[in-house]
Amino acid sequence: MDSTRRSIAKAISYRIIGTLTTAFVVFVAIGRLEVAAAVGVLDTLFKIFIYIFHERMWNRIPYGRKLNQPEYFI
Repeated sequence: MDSTRRSIAKAISYRIIGTLTTAFVVFVAIGRLEVAAAVGVLDTLFKIFIYIFHERMWNRIPYGRKLNQPEYFI
């Protein structure tokens, strides 16, 4: 299971990529840098918290996890 700090670091790095992508798409669609930047910032602030929540919830779900078995039994 990831620590909360690791989940936060992953969320931030993921959102940097997401923000740049969102801002680029908005800039291409509208052509205004200030609007693209504003949308990118709002998108980032909202989605960081959503991602952390999503990550922490998945840490509680055992689906797809393999349990580490001890090398020997007594």
